[in-house]
This record gives sequence, C-alpha cells and structure tokens, in this order.
Amino acid sequence: MNAKILRLNKAGIPVSWLTREETATLMVKDLVIWSLGNTVMEIRGGYNRVGIQSVLKLPSIVACDGKVHKENFDPPLENKFLFRRDKNICLYCGSQFSVHDLSRDHVMPLSRGGRDAWTNVVTSCRRCNNRKADRSPEESNMQLLAIPFVPNQYEFLYLSNHNVLADQMEFLSARFSRHIKLS
Repeated sequence: MNAKILRLNKAGIPVSWLTREETATLMVKDLVIWSLGNTVMEIRGGYNRVGIQSVLKLPSIVACDGKVHKENFDPPLENKFLFRRDKNICLYCGSQFSVHDLSRDHVMPLSRGGRDAWTNVVTSCRRCNNRKADRSPEESNMQLLAIPFVPNQYEFLYLSNHNVLADQMEFLSARFSRHIKLS
C-alpha cells in the first residue's frame, strides 16, 4: 500500500503526508486528537490475557495537537510541483508532454529582472521555451494560456502526493483556489 495519511494541525490545516508507521506511532502515543475519512489499514498486534487481539485502525486523515502557524505558506518551487500544477501542459502551445520533455520557463526572463517565483514561471515544452528564448511572451508573439499562481497549502499537499485517496481529495479540494482545476 503506497497511500499516505494526511496530517492536519488541530485547526484542520494540512501539514504533511505521513507513512502508516508514522501514523501508527502518533496513534499509540495518543497524539491524534481527531480523525476523518475511511480506514486505510488495520494493524494487528498481540493478544491480551483473555485472548483478544489488539487492532489499530488507521484513518486516511489525522489531526494532531501542536502550534498553529498563522504566517503565510510559502511552497517550495520545484519542477515536479510546477509541472503537476500545470498538468504537464505547455502553457504556450497547449500540448501535454512527459516530464522529460518539459522545462521551466520564466515568463519575464531572469536576465531582464524576472524572479524565480511561482507567479513568474510556467511549464513549457522545450520547443516553445527555445522559441520564446530571452523575451517576454508578447515580444515573442506567444500567448500565455493560463496565469501562473502560487498554490495554497491545500493545493500544494495535493501536488506533492501522487496517490491521494478519494476522501483526502474531497477534504483538500474543498479548499482549492479558483486557479486549480482537477479535470
């Protein structure tokens, strides 16, 4: 089973993905304050004196106590997350490509004052990236098909896991911005 368990803070804000071992540890240490979703796995333990076997049911979403951070979420900008945000589609020609045929394009080139930031980068096929070169989309007569955006914390957790379960997706997608579309 490759499914991960979604960890939330006590306010219900997603924090990370957990392995089943990490989740089991939190549960037996009584650090899970509430949970949601379906049982993704049952871990069977030993038998007590009267012959009853212990069973630990791992839910797909757990919330743990701890500090609730109020500061802004700043997701790391990595190509694997960028390509997944843009669904492996070149945002200039509109074609879908394998990860190996994609590159990160800076809408406003770095050499011209652009930043390496979520709001200035898009997924591009190598052909379109070479055609655009060190120019803006307008200067290269290439239309940008979507506006680049910074994923929020819920979207980033979705982007960082390729095996999101249905109940986890329901929880996360209810808090997606208008920018991200799942279809």
